[in-house]
Amino acid sequence: MNRRKELKQQYKETPRAMGVCRVFNRGSGLSLVESGRDVHAILNRHLAELKLGTHRVKQLQNDWNTLGADMFSFEIVELLKPLDKPDYDPGDDLDELLALTLQREEYAPEKLYKKP
Repeated sequence: MNRRKELKQQYKETPRAMGVCRVFNRGSGLSLVESGRDVHAILNRHLAELKLGTHRVKQLQNDWNTLGADMFSFEIVELLKPLDKPDYDPGDDLDELLALTLQREEYAPEKLYKKP
Protein backbone atom coordinates (compact mmCIF):
# COMPACT_ATOMS: atom_id res chain seq x y z
CA MET A 1 0.00 0.00 0.00
CA ASN A 2 2.84 2.40 0.83
CA ARG A 3 4.46 1.76 -2.57
CA ARG A 4 1.18 2.63 -4.26
CA LYS A 5 1.01 5.97 -2.45
CA GLU A 6 4.60 6.71 -3.44
CA LEU A 7 3.87 5.97 -7.09
CA LYS A 8 0.74 8.11 -6.98
CA GLN A 9 2.66 11.02 -5.48
CA GLN A 10 5.46 10.60 -8.00
CA TYR A 11 2.90 10.75 -10.83
CA LYS A 12 1.36 13.94 -9.44
CA GLU A 13 4.78 15.59 -9.22
CA THR A 14 5.85 14.62 -12.74
CA PRO A 15 5.92 17.72 -14.94
CA ARG A 16 3.44 17.71 -17.80
CA ALA A 17 4.33 18.64 -21.37
CA MET A 18 3.03 22.18 -21.90
CA GLY A 19 2.70 23.76 -25.30
CA VAL A 20 0.74 23.81 -28.54
CA CYS A 21 -0.84 20.79 -30.18
CA ARG A 22 -3.11 20.10 -33.12
CA VAL A 23 -5.53 17.64 -34.60
CA PHE A 24 -4.67 17.52 -38.30
CA ASN A 25 -6.99 16.33 -41.06
CA ARG A 26 -4.62 14.99 -43.72
CA GLY A 27 -7.44 14.82 -46.27
CA SER A 28 -8.54 18.46 -46.19
CA GLY A 29 -5.47 20.05 -44.60
CA LEU A 30 -7.56 21.59 -41.82
CA SER A 31 -6.24 21.75 -38.26
CA LEU A 32 -7.63 22.30 -34.80
CA VAL A 33 -4.88 24.05 -32.81
CA GLU A 34 -4.84 24.56 -29.03
CA SER A 35 -2.40 25.30 -26.24
CA GLY A 36 -2.42 23.98 -22.72
CA ARG A 37 -0.60 22.82 -19.63
CA ASP A 38 -0.84 19.14 -20.62
CA VAL A 39 -0.78 18.64 -24.39
CA HIS A 40 -1.03 14.86 -24.09
CA ALA A 41 -4.27 15.19 -22.10
CA ILE A 42 -5.66 17.67 -24.65
CA LEU A 43 -4.94 15.32 -27.54
CA ASN A 44 -6.39 12.37 -25.59
CA ARG A 45 -9.57 14.36 -24.93
CA HIS A 46 -9.98 15.19 -28.62
CA LEU A 47 -9.43 11.58 -29.62
CA ALA A 48 -11.94 10.32 -27.05
CA GLU A 49 -14.57 12.87 -28.08
CA LEU A 50 -14.13 12.01 -31.75
CA LYS A 51 -14.39 8.27 -31.09
CA LEU A 52 -17.56 8.82 -29.03
CA GLY A 53 -19.06 11.11 -31.66
CA THR A 54 -19.40 14.00 -29.20
CA HIS A 55 -16.74 16.46 -30.33
CA ARG A 56 -17.82 20.09 -29.85
CA VAL A 57 -16.37 21.15 -33.25
CA LYS A 58 -19.10 19.73 -35.48
CA GLN A 59 -17.19 20.12 -38.75
CA LEU A 60 -14.27 18.15 -37.28
CA GLN A 61 -16.64 15.45 -36.02
CA ASN A 62 -18.33 15.23 -39.44
CA ASP A 63 -14.95 14.91 -41.18
CA TRP A 64 -13.90 12.20 -38.71
CA ASN A 65 -17.13 10.28 -39.33
CA THR A 66 -16.82 10.64 -43.12
CA LEU A 67 -13.08 10.14 -43.67
CA GLY A 68 -12.23 7.83 -40.78
CA ALA A 69 -9.56 7.89 -38.08
CA ASP A 70 -6.74 7.02 -40.51
CA MET A 71 -6.98 10.47 -42.10
CA PHE A 72 -6.19 12.28 -38.84
CA SER A 73 -3.03 12.81 -36.84
CA PHE A 74 -2.63 14.15 -33.31
CA GLU A 75 0.55 16.19 -33.03
CA ILE A 76 2.53 18.27 -30.58
CA VAL A 77 3.54 21.42 -32.47
CA GLU A 78 5.60 23.32 -29.87
CA LEU A 79 6.65 22.60 -26.31
CA LEU A 80 7.10 25.24 -23.64
CA LYS A 81 9.91 24.76 -21.18
CA PRO A 82 8.66 25.89 -17.77
CA LEU A 83 10.63 28.47 -15.86
CA ASP A 84 12.27 27.20 -12.71
CA LYS A 85 10.33 29.52 -10.39
CA PRO A 86 8.02 28.31 -7.64
CA ASP A 87 5.27 30.83 -8.49
CA TYR A 88 5.51 30.45 -12.28
CA ASP A 89 2.18 30.56 -14.09
CA PRO A 90 2.58 29.51 -17.75
CA GLY A 91 -0.79 30.89 -18.87
CA ASP A 92 0.53 34.05 -20.53
CA ASP A 93 3.48 32.20 -22.07
CA LEU A 94 1.14 29.55 -23.51
CA ASP A 95 -1.12 32.25 -24.98
CA GLU A 96 1.88 33.93 -26.59
CA LEU A 97 3.23 30.64 -27.94
CA LEU A 98 -0.18 29.86 -29.46
CA ALA A 99 -0.33 33.32 -31.04
CA LEU A 100 3.16 32.89 -32.52
CA THR A 101 2.26 29.44 -33.84
CA LEU A 102 -0.92 30.72 -35.49
CA GLN A 103 1.13 33.29 -37.42
CA ARG A 104 2.66 30.50 -39.51
CA GLU A 105 1.23 30.07 -42.99
CA GLU A 106 0.22 26.46 -42.35
CA TYR A 107 -2.13 27.73 -39.60
CA ALA A 108 -3.78 30.51 -41.63
CA PRO A 109 -7.43 31.06 -40.61
CA GLU A 110 -8.76 29.31 -43.73
CA LYS A 111 -6.78 26.18 -42.74
CA LEU A 112 -8.30 25.97 -39.24
CA TYR A 113 -11.47 24.40 -37.95
CA LYS A 114 -13.83 27.02 -36.55
CA LYS A 115 -14.34 26.62 -32.81
CA PRO A 116 -17.86 27.07 -31.43
